[in-house]
Amino acid sequence: MTHSDSIPSPSDGDPRGHSIELGRDRPIRLDCGASLESVTVAYQTYGALNAERSNAILICHALTGDQNVASPHPITGKPGWWNDLVGPGRVFDTDRFFLICSNVLGGCMGTTGPRDVNPATGEPWGLGFPVITIGDMVRVQARLLDALGIDQLFAVVGGSMGGMQVLEWCASFPERVFSAIPIATAPRHSAQNIAFNEVGRQAIVSDPDWCGGDYIRQGRTPKRGLAVARMAAHITYLSEPALHRKFGRNLQERDALSYGFEADFQVESYLRHQASTFVERFDANSYLYITRAVDYFDLAARHGGVLANAFQGIRTRFCVVSFSSDWLYPTRESRAIVHALNAVAANVSFVEVQSDKGHDAFLLDEPEFHATLTGFLNGAAQRRGLPPGRK
Repeated sequence: MTHSDSIPSPSDGDPRGHSIELGRDRPIRLDCGASLESVTVAYQTYGALNAERSNAILICHALTGDQNVASPHPITGKPGWWNDLVGPGRVFDTDRFFLICSNVLGGCMGTTGPRDVNPATGEPWGLGFPVITIGDMVRVQARLLDALGIDQLFAVVGGSMGGMQVLEWCASFPERVFSAIPIATAPRHSAQNIAFNEVGRQAIVSDPDWCGGDYIRQGRTPKRGLAVARMAAHITYLSEPALHRKFGRNLQERDALSYGFEADFQVESYLRHQASTFVERFDANSYLYITRAVDYFDLAARHGGVLANAFQGIRTRFCVVSFSSDWLYPTRESRAIVHALNAVAANVSFVEVQSDKGHDAFLLDEPEFHATLTGFLNGAAQRRGLPPGRK
């Protein structure tokens, strides 16, 4: 393992946290066959790396997340997406652990993606950016850890697309992962999930302001298409009971139906609000590339069609978590992961958290989920020889 990329330091005045350039000495080879000779990675860290470099946890973000796990978002100002779980004495105790989260390759919060400048042309990459995979994202993360001098992670954890990255880490770099927590995820995308993503992509490319992916150079933004994509996707993150409890058929600031096409119902207003805030912080081409990466993910296909083959000989300790009302990545997907790990006699525990909040439950206040994380991390820390934490 080499540590030849320059050691990163905080970017002065940059609310995105740290930034590092990778690939100058050794281009990053992608699954599509292309190579990137320079990749900027934006990331956040929390806590301190111990002298043995044995307490590092890599947190992998979900589809439209970013590196701001417990930091205010620089565009929206909202708290980090796991803000309540990260800090002294919390689930991810920053008095014990050194946490790292990087914006994925292809993202739009500081890591190289289609909105950035192609050095060969001096223009934004647009659709000239190479198609990426979950494997590519993980290899870039591995290069970041090389630069940080971290040979082995105490844990890698993530939900949804982040959980796919966890699985990819364990399949590609098993010797670098002491423990792993894949949450609300799957070993491959189902036809239904690919279909939902395609609806979102078609909404974007059908927007006249998309300009064939060249909208930045044209000074335009396909907000309408990206908004519809977000609305369609957001429905899949929720559950029918959660939607009913929160909105039912309640009207939005009116006493009677309008007999028109404004937002009569609260749920319509909610989706429109979610869409309007999303388009201010996310890039349309990044949405195309990242959803495509998720669709391409199929761990078994790369290992002779047998998922267990991806984990042969692995010594990593696993905690697999699902949620009972998650219909985007239902519990049967997590059970498939557990069965594959059992087939190779891996050390694995599994918890299905009872929740009616749908897929997004891993981002919300779920005491059973938080207790599961705490218990597993404490047990793994004891095995690792790290200081004990809260019960």
